[in-house]
Amino acid sequence: MTTEQGIVFAVLGATLALFIWNRLRFDVVAMLALLAIAITGLVPTDELFAGFGHPAVVTVAAVLVISQGLVNGGVVDNIARFLGKVGHRPTIQVLTLTAVVALCSGFINNVGALALLMPVAVWMSREAGRSPSLLLMPLAFGSLLGGTMTLIGTPPNIIIASYREGSEAFGLFDFAPVGAAITFAGVAFIALVGWRLTPRRGDESGDDDKLFSVGDYLTELKIPEGSPHAGATLHNLLAESGEDRDVVVLALIRDDKRQLAPSTYKVLQENDLLLVESDTESLQAFLDNTGLELGSQDDSESEEDKTARKSRKKELNEGEVQLTEAVITPESSLVGQTANRLNLRERNGLNIVAVARQGHRLKRRLGDIRFNAGDILLVQGFEDTLTGTLSNLGCLPLAERGLRLGSSRKTLLASGIFIISIVAIVSGWLSAPVALVSGAVAMVLTKLIDAPGAYRAIDWSVIVLLAAMIPVGQALETTGGAELIAGQMLAIGDGLAPSAVLVMVLVGTMLLSNVVNNAAAAILVAPIALSLSAELGMASDAVLMAVAVGASCAFLTPIGHQSNALVMEPGGYQFGDYWRLGLPLSILVTAVAVPMILLVWG
Repeated sequence: MTTEQGIVFAVLGATLALFIWNRLRFDVVAMLALLAIAITGLVPTDELFAGFGHPAVVTVAAVLVISQGLVNGGVVDNIARFLGKVGHRPTIQVLTLTAVVALCSGFINNVGALALLMPVAVWMSREAGRSPSLLLMPLAFGSLLGGTMTLIGTPPNIIIASYREGSEAFGLFDFAPVGAAITFAGVAFIALVGWRLTPRRGDESGDDDKLFSVGDYLTELKIPEGSPHAGATLHNLLAESGEDRDVVVLALIRDDKRQLAPSTYKVLQENDLLLVESDTESLQAFLDNTGLELGSQDDSESEEDKTARKSRKKELNEGEVQLTEAVITPESSLVGQTANRLNLRERNGLNIVAVARQGHRLKRRLGDIRFNAGDILLVQGFEDTLTGTLSNLGCLPLAERGLRLGSSRKTLLASGIFIISIVAIVSGWLSAPVALVSGAVAMVLTKLIDAPGAYRAIDWSVIVLLAAMIPVGQALETTGGAELIAGQMLAIGDGLAPSAVLVMVLVGTMLLSNVVNNAAAAILVAPIALSLSAELGMASDAVLMAVAVGASCAFLTPIGHQSNALVMEPGGYQFGDYWRLGLPLSILVTAVAVPMILLVWG
């Protein structure tokens, strides 16, 4: 082993350890690895940042923009529209959901496809009176399977295409024979058998209270005559109530007229009623600090008053203001923050009414809860801005999905731009990066997505990861490190058949992708696989396909892929739940993929 090889192995070892530790963002870890090989001189300075202009990186960014343009045009919503008509049988629900998400994931970002269909899955589960855990894990795994079918379905495929030897890179549908086979087999297995292996978590009662029993926490408070808060703003009331308050004002009722989500600068008057959400302890502290009185909820309350109060609770999500559930994504700006610190009510017009974690509502003080990725929020906001606000905060709505179908003109326009880009690639008229960037620009020019929206659609953490890790992977190859590892693997597997070598490469990549980002796994394993194929005289395309499949099929842990992480909290899953369905699915994928790779590429 040379000094340079020792350095690159040390850098890669530290990088993998930090990926697995998962305390630093993976893009930050990748940049640290890039700086390490720069300081040690393993990569020339003028080539150090070449990854940011690498065709694979540009292609991934363009695919993300086109994906959002297709969403804005209503294309995916049109595909998903029939899902509400499939009935309540679990096998049919699982089959249709996983098949649709797999189909979508072949052509748009798989996390984006999952985000679009996850609210549908939650709604279907509740309508059928079952826990969402039955549908969400199959949905996530279906999105991973579907991404294997095309060049643009998942970043590992784009990365692997850049490693192909010779003048021509893999085409758009070169991944289809193997990817379609494992997708078909995987979806069939999940629909017929696999969904029975998912854990049953959460409430399966199917009642209207669902996850959050908001009505049980609602109270009417009255501004009494002579109160110092009469003539002052709601902001002043909340500010003067003390740090111990944990009260959310959902509505203001004045002269039998309600105003949902009132402005914090609304001037209060005597006899105003505030409809608030709070636990008993926080409510008592709030009453002690403000001098407000409980509304008409005593024993003398008339039946008419009780009926009116119940009606007001039901109207909380009607009209211009609505209640909805949303899940916090791993990239959300809310992660690690508290509601008090973010001041979401005044900055974003958003009320955090309740928080649930692992399928159960948190009973702690709302203002002190530090948000985690995957937490489910019950939020109240204005209907016309709520979706945009949640998107800007990195949250996905989980309420019943009212499919926001784009106009027929927009749908046709988005479809047309996408199809033209695909035809340009398949015909060989344009290379994939040029065709897809052209499609992304066309989406912006036709106003299917605005320029700021295009930048928001790009997952910059993935872009930085790819751009930083590509030179690191090249250093592994140029120093001879990949060849050294391949030699050791060859010594271990001396005399193995080509099929056994493919199993070793595929399974090794699959295990690695369950603990590190799948694109990083592809970058690290591809040069090793190429060196191994050269030593054995195997077709390089075959081992590259094995790496592509292994990198995309991370079914064993929630940290292997964003899709897995995204369904963890809404499904109430625990870390160890994934292998129950993921292990047999991984075995099936390996059993189907290896013969297909040998048949098509061997």
